[in-house]
Amino acid sequence: MDANETDTRGSGAAEPGAVEPDVSIVIGAYEAMPYLIRCLESVEGQTLPAGRMEIVAVDDGSTDGTGEYLDAFAARTAIPTRVIHQANSGGPSGPRNTGLSLARGRYVFFLDADDYFGPEALERMVAMGDRAGTDVILGKVVGVNRGAAKSMWKETVERVDLYHSNVKFTLSAQKLFRRELLQRLGMSFDEKLRTGEDALFTMEAYLRGNGVSVVADHTCYYLVGRDDGKHVTKSGSYVLRFDSARALMRLIATHVPPGPRRDSLMVRPFVITLLPQFGPNLLKQSKAVREKKMALAAPLLAAYWTPGLARGLKANERLRLTCVAMGRLDLLLDVLRFMKAKSEPALVHEDRPSRLYLAYPHFRDGSGLPDSAYEVTVTEWIGGRRIEAPEPKPYLSFARRVVRKIRRTALRTLRAPRSQRGRAGARTRA
Repeated sequence: MDANETDTRGSGAAEPGAVEPDVSIVIGAYEAMPYLIRCLESVEGQTLPAGRMEIVAVDDGSTDGTGEYLDAFAARTAIPTRVIHQANSGGPSGPRNTGLSLARGRYVFFLDADDYFGPEALERMVAMGDRAGTDVILGKVVGVNRGAAKSMWKETVERVDLYHSNVKFTLSAQKLFRRELLQRLGMSFDEKLRTGEDALFTMEAYLRGNGVSVVADHTCYYLVGRDDGKHVTKSGSYVLRFDSARALMRLIATHVPPGPRRDSLMVRPFVITLLPQFGPNLLKQSKAVREKKMALAAPLLAAYWTPGLARGLKANERLRLTCVAMGRLDLLLDVLRFMKAKSEPALVHEDRPSRLYLAYPHFRDGSGLPDSAYEVTVTEWIGGRRIEAPEPKPYLSFARRVVRKIRRTALRTLRAPRSQRGRAGARTRA
């Protein structure tokens, strides 16, 4: 252990050689008071027996009493608890890695000190992992004083299809991971990334682990928005977001070959990480920032933007990224002004083949933007109306229709004499 760390073991601390716990709860804490109080109460309130859990808490250089509260908790709790005090690392990756290196449980859960568990959360998630044999178990998350992803909690699933599931849209670290997987792959959080490090870690576990389970019928985790605005996701330069997007895209490309499956996963970094940099707020930013963002995005679009990926997006999303891919900041700004004004695009229907377009700015005006950038390919909502992509209709080219008509006429001609003779014979016998 480094000289600037201390190890505090309370009455519940595990002795060397103790039975392996089911879950190691790793808590990285920085300036976490008073949220830490409820966080730890939620651990003590779990239905797993105290001996089947352990807490590894890392005080990352706090000055608000966080470290002292952890020491006091460790001294009185029945849960084996280890507290590490270290100098501030500047981000969540450092304390998580410290905690992971000391974890002994079959599973590891990364619990943020601001958040708290729902009752029975760990018991239900451990039971799911043991039953399904999966390496990552997601428990339903609900936001408190902040939003939380919802689309992946529609049903409890023992083993999801990663490429068709919405679990790719929840890549935070607050999940149950099988520790054997993390050890075997030598996984840790990238301490060079200042945001999105949890997305990189979780996506790697999704891709390289033995399956993902979802517990959706019980609230397992409460994601808390801090009143003081110190939550890590609310801070940081836009450059950090591009660093995060680049790292996640590179990881996906490393483990998934080009094609529909890669495209389905790439939707996540493009829509959640990259696209917000090209929203209406861009209108308020300086010319230098706009041009810098375009320059940062260009190599990502050149490397990973594909027609298959594009068709998985809403029209306004695809249109904005198409403008970025073409280097047309001028056209992008026009689209953003249209969006900021909350204007509604006209619907343009076409047959043969059946297509529907949303006529955002520069639709068919000679600017060079392709029709495909405006096409409705997924369900959208415009002005409170649900807009569906048209069902594909079977369509035959003119040449194929002519060939079919000739073939049907020839068959009728060949059959006619036989039919006529048959009818004539029937009349004679009558």
